[in-house]
Amino acid sequence: MVLELLAAHRDPVTAAALAASSGQHTNTVREHLDALVDAGLATRERAESLGRGRPAWLYAATELQQPVVREYAGLATALAMQLARTSLHPRDDAVEAGRVWGEQLAGERTPPSSPAGARREVVDLLTGLGFDPTADSRVQTVRLRQCPLIAAAREEPEVVCSVHLGIVRGALETWDTHSDETSLVPFAEPGACLLHLTGATARTGGDQP
Repeated sequence: MVLELLAAHRDPVTAAALAASSGQHTNTVREHLDALVDAGLATRERAESLGRGRPAWLYAATELQQPVVREYAGLATALAMQLARTSLHPRDDAVEAGRVWGEQLAGERTPPSSPAGARREVVDLLTGLGFDPTADSRVQTVRLRQCPLIAAAREEPEVVCSVHLGIVRGALETWDTHSDETSLVPFAEPGACLLHLTGATARTGGDQP
């Protein structure tokens, strides 16, 4: 949500301004913004000093990421809403649609050499799509702290989140990694969904470092 709001601004904006428009606390928004900066999805610079005191930070979405996130959000929202309206099995069809999409996205990347590398690559892929993910040390549990489709996800969580799960599974399968045991728990905790990659192991054997 924070990345989507930030990308909607043509000019750099303060954390306080984004907090006012999102309804979140300024400190919460600032934490998200700093994480986006660390991930390369946003830039940060000091505002011009107009008097005493330290000037505020100004944030802006990176030029590279703005069209990527917007394009993804628009396409995925349209797909999810269409499936919700017309499919007899919306969840299964959403997973399959996401799987095909994930295969295409993974095919554009250098294949990782191990399941652990595949899990890390999934996190990087989700970062580029605007999910602001953070993972544990083995990249088996991933917190998705942002959702570029938050409005649609709240309206049709089963369909929207199934598309996201399908993207992950399609990418893993392209990289020769088991994916059927991966799962996504929508809104599992305040401010985050949880992606479980515990079952993402090599198709020919166990996990590798």
